[in-house]
Amino acid sequence: MQAPSIGGVMLPRGKGETIRLSRGASLTDFAEKINANPASLVQVMFNLGEMVTATQSVSDETLNLLGDEMNYTVQIVSPEEEDRELLESFDIEFGEDEGGEEALVSRPPVVTVMGHVDHGKTRLLDAIRKTNVIEGEAGGITQHIGAYQVSIDVNGEDRAITFIDTPGHEAFTAMRARGAKSTDIAILVVAANDGVMPQTIEALNHAKAAEVPIVVAVNKIDVEGADPAKVRGQLTEFGLVAEEYGGDTMFVDISARQGTNIEGLLEAVVLTADAALDLRANPSQDAQGIAIEAHLDRGRGAVATVLVQRGTLRVGDTMVVGDAHGRVRAMLDDTGRNLGEAGPSTPVLVQGLTNVPGAGDNFLVVGEDRTARQIAEKRAARERNAAFAKRTRRVSLEDLDKVLKAGEIQQLNLILKGDASGSVEALESSLLQLDVGEGVDLRVLHRGVGAVTETDIDLAAGSDAIVIGFNVRAEGRATQAAEREGVDVRYYSVIYQAIEEIEAALKGLLKPEFEEVELGTAEIREVFRSSKLGNIAGVLIRSGEVRRNTKARLVRDGKVIAENLNIEGLRRFKDDVTEIREGFEGGINLGNFNDIKIDDVIATYEMREKPRA
Repeated sequence: MQAPSIGGVMLPRGKGETIRLSRGASLTDFAEKINANPASLVQVMFNLGEMVTATQSVSDETLNLLGDEMNYTVQIVSPEEEDRELLESFDIEFGEDEGGEEALVSRPPVVTVMGHVDHGKTRLLDAIRKTNVIEGEAGGITQHIGAYQVSIDVNGEDRAITFIDTPGHEAFTAMRARGAKSTDIAILVVAANDGVMPQTIEALNHAKAAEVPIVVAVNKIDVEGADPAKVRGQLTEFGLVAEEYGGDTMFVDISARQGTNIEGLLEAVVLTADAALDLRANPSQDAQGIAIEAHLDRGRGAVATVLVQRGTLRVGDTMVVGDAHGRVRAMLDDTGRNLGEAGPSTPVLVQGLTNVPGAGDNFLVVGEDRTARQIAEKRAARERNAAFAKRTRRVSLEDLDKVLKAGEIQQLNLILKGDASGSVEALESSLLQLDVGEGVDLRVLHRGVGAVTETDIDLAAGSDAIVIGFNVRAEGRATQAAEREGVDVRYYSVIYQAIEEIEAALKGLLKPEFEEVELGTAEIREVFRSSKLGNIAGVLIRSGEVRRNTKARLVRDGKVIAENLNIEGLRRFKDDVTEIREGFEGGINLGNFNDIKIDDVIATYEMREKPRA
């Protein structure tokens, strides 16, 4: 008996059966499920008006279209379910505490601070840290690892609290939502003089979606016009009723600037955790948790800040973080101390990974390096296929270029590089959400962590892309390559500025009057101390020329350390000079700025008037 003909192709027709396929599956994967020839499915898709190869990753819409034609119900497996099935194939259970009730011990609550921009989230986090910093500890040096742990005395008992230091404004919506999923309690910061604002409501919705208790910190009670009672009344409309009004939400009046009642806020967090949550975990099993942040460090390689959610992470453990894996070489806390182990709710900076994972990736400890490598490779392949299949979001551009003005459909290609994976992801998400109509594809060709490289420039040159560097600069000969190839490289240190300028360019509204022109770069070879002038950089001019009284920025390991510096002094041997050209050595004084190190790069530039387009 012959199989039914579909579009002129003889294929076994389904009877409404469900086929489970992963994101980015190919026609070959589909054919294996229904025991058919992949070439026949290629012909079916051709008859449906789509040119698809047998091994090409296709979108969910294409798989559903083929399923409808073949009378099959296509079920796209979610990333979470796909990952769970992958781990089950290695006999690994993720997200569950091993053992019974007797194996569980109490753990500190994990807290995320949310709220509207400029309501004091960052200042509050700084104030909490300052109340817990021990002078002289680890040389008094702290480092930003994306999370830290503090302690507070509650009813004579020393209690720890872990804070996830996620950026708070709307550009990092994805990171904040992810932070809430790994969070036990959310602190909602509301300024007493401003009251409830749009981002306050957005943050509140994130916390409610994650089903976490909320403690409201009414900040800026020391400023003119502060009205804490008004804030309590406004939030009542959104279901947050203060305890003094008969509700179950704790409101704490604070001043992050003055450091007022910070301990009261921490105590409220502990009391809320005790009343509403059962925070326990098994510290004896293999560690599992989540990556909060990750970046590439030139001296230490790929490093990631991870939050241990259950089990104990130890130096020497083999771990998988997203599509990265490796053996833990060292662990540091936010004070720079080396740790041998980290228990539940403890955030640590981990060294020893093969590559930079994504913010929000799950991590787990496995018994063998081979197992870790296999899991990481399968995850990487899955993400790669999904990326290939993902269709770019259509947005409109008005007056981007002359061709677009003529009415032709165009595509704006972008390459994103940043100092941390979470920042790059948030920037990409925000750019792809720009909604200005239809007509043009906005496509992110590549995103990565680290300095802009020649490879990025080559990719941009071959695909007419714009390179965006967020808190990073070009390294090596990338700048010269960009100039040679005519690639537009834009640098930003504020994510709002990047989003606004790209959106303005899409709408044809961006008409800059000035442009930044690089004058020269100098590599610091020595640092000389002067009691009168401070630190003086002994430099070799690597490119262009360095002039006195021009603007400069300091770049360390491809990352911008300081902006808006001035070349206040320039010397050749014992003589003051106005400029030093490429290939010559000299001394540079950056005025009051003294945080310079050997191998740092001083990049000088000036702003030149640019004709309006």
